[in-house]
Order: sequence, then C-alpha cells, then structure tokens
Amino acid sequence: MFKAIINTFANCFKIPELKSRIFFTLIVLGICRVISMIPIPGLNGAELSAYFEKANKTAGAGLLGMYSMFTGGALERCAIGALGIMPYISATIIMQLLGAVIPQLSKLAREEGGRAKIIQYSRYLTVLLCLGQGFFMALGWENASTIFPGFTGKLVLYASSGWEHWWYLLQTVLLVTTGTLLLMWLGEQITERGIGNGVSLVITIGILARLPQAYVGVMDMFFTKASESRFNIFHGIALICLLFGVIAGVIAITQAQRKVPVQYAQRAVGRKVYQGGTSFMPLRVNYAGVMPVIFAQAILMFPQKIFLFLGAKIPFFKDLAIYFGEEAFLYMFFYGLMILFFSYFWVATQFNEIQIADDLKKYGGYIPGVRPGQATSAFLHNAMSRITLAGGIFLTVIAIIPVLLSRVMKVPYPVATFFGGTSMLILVGVVLDTMRQMESHLLMRHYDGFLKKGKLRGRF
Repeated sequence: MFKAIINTFANCFKIPELKSRIFFTLIVLGICRVISMIPIPGLNGAELSAYFEKANKTAGAGLLGMYSMFTGGALERCAIGALGIMPYISATIIMQLLGAVIPQLSKLAREEGGRAKIIQYSRYLTVLLCLGQGFFMALGWENASTIFPGFTGKLVLYASSGWEHWWYLLQTVLLVTTGTLLLMWLGEQITERGIGNGVSLVITIGILARLPQAYVGVMDMFFTKASESRFNIFHGIALICLLFGVIAGVIAITQAQRKVPVQYAQRAVGRKVYQGGTSFMPLRVNYAGVMPVIFAQAILMFPQKIFLFLGAKIPFFKDLAIYFGEEAFLYMFFYGLMILFFSYFWVATQFNEIQIADDLKKYGGYIPGVRPGQATSAFLHNAMSRITLAGGIFLTVIAIIPVLLSRVMKVPYPVATFFGGTSMLILVGVVLDTMRQMESHLLMRHYDGFLKKGKLRGRF
C-alpha cells in the first residue's frame, strides 16, 4: 500500500501541469509563512512569544491560543499577518448566513455571475473587518495585561500618548489589514493556479507550523529524567493508537454521506426529449464541518471572564467562574451542547430542503416512495436531522479529546491539539480535498489514483 502511494506521488511529477501547480502551491505557502514572521515595527514580539510558550506548556492560551494557531504563530510574534486569513473566512460565513435570511442575496447566488458578485462583497467586508479587528488588536497589544492573563511585560515601544500613539495605531491597523489582504490574494492564487483550496491550505500550513513545538512536547513527555517523567512506553502506545483512531474516525465521518436515490422521468423541453434515469443525492453526515466547534469555543471563552470580573465585587461569581474553566465538567457539558446546537443551526441556515424539493419537481425528479413537493421537503428535513445528530455527537467527542488530554492527563497543549479538535478536522479535510484534486489530474491522464478501490471525496 505504501509503495503504491509513493508511486502515485511520483506520477504527480510526471505530469507537467500538475508538477507546476504543486511547486507553485509550495512557493506561495512559503511566502505565507514569511508573512507570519515579519514583525510590526515598534512591537516587542519576543515577550509575547515567551508568554505563549509558557502558556502552552501548562494549559494553553484559550481562544487566543487557537487563533494564534490559525495564524501560524503570527499573533504571538506581533507579525504583519497577525490577523491571519480569519477575517476573510468570517466575511464569507457572514455572507452565507445573510444569504439564508435575505432573499435578494439568495437569488443573486443562483443567477449567472451572481457568485462572483458575492465573492466581491465578501472582499469588501473583509477590509472592514480587518480595520475593526486591527484597531482592537492594536489596543489589545497596548494593554496586553488585560488581554493576556498573567502577562507582565510591555509590547508597545512607542509612547502611550501624543502623536506617537496615533502613529502606532494607524501603522498597526494598516499593516495587519494589508497582511490579511495579501494572504487572501495568495490563497485565491493557489485555488486558481495551484492545487487544493487556497484559503484552507493557508490555515493548514499555519497549523503544521506547530509540529516543532509538538515534537519538543513529546520529547519532554518521554525523554526527561526518570524521576521527573510521568509517562512511560504504555502511555506512548496508547497515544499512538488514539492518534490513528482519531484520524480514521475523522476521515470516515468527513467522507460519510447518505445517498438518497432520485429518479428522473422522461420529459420534453421544446423539441428535445430528455431520457429519464436514476441518480442519488448525497447528504453529508458532517455537513457543518468544523464551524460548530469554532463557534462553541468562541462563545464559551466569555462566561469565565465575565464571572471573574463580577467576582471582584461579589464572591459568588468568583466561585461560579471555577465551574466554567476548561477542565470543569460543566464547561465540557455546555461545550458539547453548543456543538450540537450549532451543528443543527448550520444545517438549518445552509441546507434549504424546500428549494431542493422544488428543483427536483421542476426538473422531473422524485425520491422513490415519496411524493414530490412538500412530502419530499419533509423527508429531506427528517433525514438531515437524523444524520446531523450523528455528526454532532462525533464532533463533540473529537472536540473534547484535546481538552481531556491536556487538562486531565497533563499532556502538553501543543501535543494535545493534534489529537482532535479543530486542528485535526481541518488537517484531514484539507488533505482529503487536495488529494481528490490531485487524483482527478492523474485519472485524466490515465494514471492510477491514490486508491485502487473506492473514491476520495473532498470537503467541498
């Protein structure tokens, strides 16, 4: 099997077009890494990097740590790519959600050329988000002790008042906005001229940049002095088995789908007669992808901070804040509930069963045993509700594994992030999607794909 995979990768470089696409993708991803390392003038990123390194050895830096992971460490280095590609993704998600509630946008998406206009609107929204987030990020760096708990250093080397203060704000906002727009443009160039989805690959390369820290964490776990190490060879075997199990589960659920059979009747359009046939409609088990996990983490970041703030005057809230720590059972309980909620929320806003039923009826298609129209819509709604429950439960399990490893078993945070959560879901999804595109190039030129049996299905 491994020999066949190696031969398949070797065949990729025998096709000139695919070879040039792979090299172009690698070069652009290298430029993205450079953007995440160029510091903003007037900021002392070394102190913030030391803070994040210390936090990662204990329990991680919460949502800010996850955001820094998505930016490839640019946030903790105070680099020009500190905002990462996330504002563009946020703008795209906002436009998708608006399309579900604004009929004009939904109609525009179905028109010829409408998709390009929505992408253009997303770019404009990205600029606005970058300006807003960049301004608050500049203020956060200026008051680092309030944003990063336990941080005692000073990040901004400019004066805290006068024209130098305003110059710092203007310079920082413009640089981080430019960095995000450059990453957005590079991601689009990868999608157009490279291989794979460019925006997803930009995030993936940032996550993979954490591998050296994970390697150091593994060395600290198993190769310290015997009197200090809490882990032995049996822990290592268990972690390896867990890693392979998580990867296999993520691949299975990412590609899992329910195939609903669809029958098309013979129909005449003008002078043309279209023959009927049988097809199927794929309903994905994990339709929402990684979004429920991100939403749940973002929202649950605030309760503990709010209770700690109120606890300064009322001791009851300070005691209540303990139950919303990441290691607390109540936190994990609400974490799982919110993942399930956002799984259904995403399906409810993005999967329009009424429109699908109308389109099937319009083109002469029907599900065997189900009446066209409202009955078809109800059938699709019930089917998606059942499989979404399975996908939501799977996401909950995958999301909680890193928390249990880092908080309960005391596995270093950089190591635990690769055993589930958003990191593993994104990595596996992007790798599957990239391999699917490479396989399509190979099969078009009569080369064997990655799999002799079955078929790779990407996320998109």
